[in-house]
Amino acid sequence: MKTKLAKRILQGVLLVLAVILVPLCGSAMEMDDCLGCHADADMVGAELQIDSERFEHTVHAEFGCTTCHTEITDDHPDDGAVVSATECLDCHEETADQYGHSAHAENATCVDCHDPHNATGLEKMAAQGMNQACETCHETEEVVTMHAEWLPQATLHIAQLPCITCHTDADGYEVVLNITQKQYDGKLSSYSVSTLEDLQKYSDGDDISALIDLNKDDFISLAELRTFNKNPAYAELRIEGMLAPNTASHDFSTHDNRFDCSFCHVSGPESMQTSFLALPEPSGGFTRMAVEQGAVLDALYGTPDFYMTGSTRNASMNLIGFAIICGGFIMPIGHGTLRFMTRKNRKH
Repeated sequence: MKTKLAKRILQGVLLVLAVILVPLCGSAMEMDDCLGCHADADMVGAELQIDSERFEHTVHAEFGCTTCHTEITDDHPDDGAVVSATECLDCHEETADQYGHSAHAENATCVDCHDPHNATGLEKMAAQGMNQACETCHETEEVVTMHAEWLPQATLHIAQLPCITCHTDADGYEVVLNITQKQYDGKLSSYSVSTLEDLQKYSDGDDISALIDLNKDDFISLAELRTFNKNPAYAELRIEGMLAPNTASHDFSTHDNRFDCSFCHVSGPESMQTSFLALPEPSGGFTRMAVEQGAVLDALYGTPDFYMTGSTRNASMNLIGFAIICGGFIMPIGHGTLRFMTRKNRKH
């Protein structure tokens, strides 16, 4: 009797839980429901519009809208609830701790630099685009003037390096190559990173990677790079490389070793071996394709009478050169020392 009663009670509890939980499971909106409205500026306004294609390729899209916007219910927006965003530090605690100790923390919040609906990792960015967030506050002319106090060719360095190469710590560095094209006709034209639409004009309906990856093996060889560079059909295009970190911290400090030119220019061939070609995607981001080791050095040596200081650095040659220099000092120093020691004898 007691057993039957216990079973009935258990069945009743399960039924009540089912009645309560089933509606709740379906009450949270899916991401597609949100984008059904928020992808249309006419429905929600320009401030609340989200580029659905870009957002779907971000790291945040994997978690869905309600992970950050917890107030959203199935009755949104008719329920009148005020929807707020979660704090970034709820997930990015370590990053928040780093950033909190930096000078930037007093002047900018996370969303001032990062659009949460368009947030991607470094591997999804063109190296030239890594400075866009910095440029919203830091005028390029001011940055160049400040760095020119100690940095030779400051204009060139600022134009060709992401800020985070020097102002964040990283596990390592790599050369990110981008296809750029002339902005207007003429030999003095500046170049900008090619968009997907720009490169599709050259691909004849094929995937744009086939412009360089001729055998379509998702790997770019030195021979394929040379073929691209020598192709007269691509006279308006060129490949530009930037030294970028493979990871980035958020301490944004000024590292002492970055004042030393040898950090980049005399690091030996190893630092210039790892390189990738970044190709634009329909989402607005970039996908990377590995490039054969030695691509950067090969490009340098393809330029007549050009040599990058330190690119063929050899420790043995350094020691031999040092010995030659020391040997050159022996004669004048030794001669001067002997004359000093025998000065009294010369007086008589």
